[in-house]
Amino acid sequence: MLKAQSHIVAPIDDELRTKALYTVSELRSRGKADKEAIEELFQLIVELTESGLDFFFLEPLRRLNAGSMMMGMAKVGISSMLKGSKMVVHKVLKKLDERSLVSILDFIEEIIHEPETPA
Repeated sequence: MLKAQSHIVAPIDDELRTKALYTVSELRSRGKADKEAIEELFQLIVELTESGLDFFFLEPLRRLNAGSMMMGMAKVGISSMLKGSKMVVHKVLKKLDERSLVSILDFIEEIIHEPETPA
């Protein structure tokens, strides 16, 4: 579905990619939306979100050689956004059933791609 639309891209490191795909596979095989699965999924979503926020908000500042004051203000703002996001995501995930879990796992698999190899 995403490949049929224009989209923006945020890179993640190989460790996070491996962790995400492993977590998705593990949660899919367990097939239960229990407390443990919800906590694992929550932690994964937080890590993916932190990585994306860093890339979209801090990377442009790093490329502009922004000073420490500007970087500090940006980090405080991002921290506030992340805190609010965590509360909402946690509240939503607490009500997760098995069907919804599969839907979220499908989404995570859909947004993670391997790097393209140079031709």
